[in-house]
Amino acid sequence: MAHGGADSGGRNRADDPGPTPLLEARELARSFGPVRAVDQVSFQLLPGEVMTVLGPNGAGKTTLLAMLGGSLQPDAGAIHFRGQPRDPGETSWRREVGVLSHRTFLYGPLTARENLRFYGGLYKVPDLDDAVVQGLEGVEMLEYADRPVRDFSRGMRQRVALARTLLHDPALVLLDEPFTGLDVHASSLLRDVLTRLRDGARTVVLVTHNLAQGLSLADRVAIQVRGRFAFLGRRDQLPAGDEERFYRTLVEGERS
Repeated sequence: MAHGGADSGGRNRADDPGPTPLLEARELARSFGPVRAVDQVSFQLLPGEVMTVLGPNGAGKTTLLAMLGGSLQPDAGAIHFRGQPRDPGETSWRREVGVLSHRTFLYGPLTARENLRFYGGLYKVPDLDDAVVQGLEGVEMLEYADRPVRDFSRGMRQRVALARTLLHDPALVLLDEPFTGLDVHASSLLRDVLTRLRDGARTVVLVTHNLAQGLSLADRVAIQVRGRFAFLGRRDQLPAGDEERFYRTLVEGERS
């Protein structure tokens, strides 16, 4: 059972239902053969909230994010978007979701500008040329707009991929280990960009095993171990100054 306060999973009091969650997961489960990658995960996120999902490698974080993004279907449970059950066959909700995964989904021979124009065309982004310029400016890559992506460092590609993720102004942003493989400078630049996402306009789910980076961006925190949420609550429900020990104790306890 997940640790956390009375408000850790959402606002469910019958006499005070509160605002409609933008995203709600209800007892999601997914297995690969005998391995239960995601096991009865439930949570709610209101518009504008940022939730960081922490956990060790193999905890099922990426599988969870893939289900939230629609690239993987759950074996059981349901996902609600804007208060309605999400239909995997529908496309309208997909236009409101931006996903940054381990793969950048950028085309190496194309320039940064050409990549964004291509994806913007798929999403029918209005005023596309201006949107591309603003997107590249937002990740500090405009000066490299006309260079082929194949010539970029890992950090530069990651920033262009983030611009692609945000280009169509999604209401829900899903980020899977965005800091992996980045040097200190690139990580700092990326963190600045992600901090600007905390503008109340987007709901964000950030998956990471980087405790410090994840907590610095979070309104809500989930700690996933062996497919389950061992903790789910507000950021301020973690013990101040002792977050790392709390995390390690929880992870080790769930593994034993």
